[in-house]
Amino acid sequence: MSTPRFSGVFDFFRSMVIAFFLALVIKISAVEAYKIPSQSMEDTLLVGDFLLANKFIYGAQVPFTSWRLPAWRNPEPGDVVIFKYPVDLTTDYIKRCVATEGQVVEIRDKVLYVDGEIFPNPEHSKFTSPHTFRQGPDRKRDNMRKYIVPKGYIYCMGDNRDNSSDSRFWGPVPLELVTGKAVIIHWSWEPDADEVKVRLDDLTTVPKFLGHFFVHFYERVRWSRLCTIIE
Repeated sequence: MSTPRFSGVFDFFRSMVIAFFLALVIKISAVEAYKIPSQSMEDTLLVGDFLLANKFIYGAQVPFTSWRLPAWRNPEPGDVVIFKYPVDLTTDYIKRCVATEGQVVEIRDKVLYVDGEIFPNPEHSKFTSPHTFRQGPDRKRDNMRKYIVPKGYIYCMGDNRDNSSDSRFWGPVPLELVTGKAVIIHWSWEPDADEVKVRLDDLTTVPKFLGHFFVHFYERVRWSRLCTIIE
């Protein structure tokens, strides 16, 4: 017969294991947090934005298996999607889906056409270079011949059209590599080039880091971006 003390400890650890397992299942199959590391989606998403993605909508992967649950729907033009970079399969990329299988993509003087119609620029998209490439290895950035998206693929581009490595350069994204739809920005930091780096060989960097962090905390938070829906 177990003692009340042992029973209480056992119940505590059992609750912790269950909570950890449920959190892991949710993280793997339903909701995931991501940090924006590059400028390719400016000004829709900024470096230092932290976002949540819905992994269930496109068919969540069953934890610890290669199986996927049925999708609510496939990505659609306009969705901001997260996927495994097709070139190395280890890096998470985030771009905007602009076309799906069977659609025709074309770029003429920086203007994107899908099925012969101008694809509206997203509200916070931008172009940073007035120069237009017509020849050379970078010409696809601004001028690209008609391309039919293959079956089982989507075509993705960054909202910062002049500074994005995307389907224009390395091809369409297989649907099986798509892991989620970006939903909301839950936190956002302004990058701080003066932030003190903590070094194990110099413990004085710890209080310096903490002091700098607390002094500049308020001004670094992009308060207006918190809890912003991603469109």
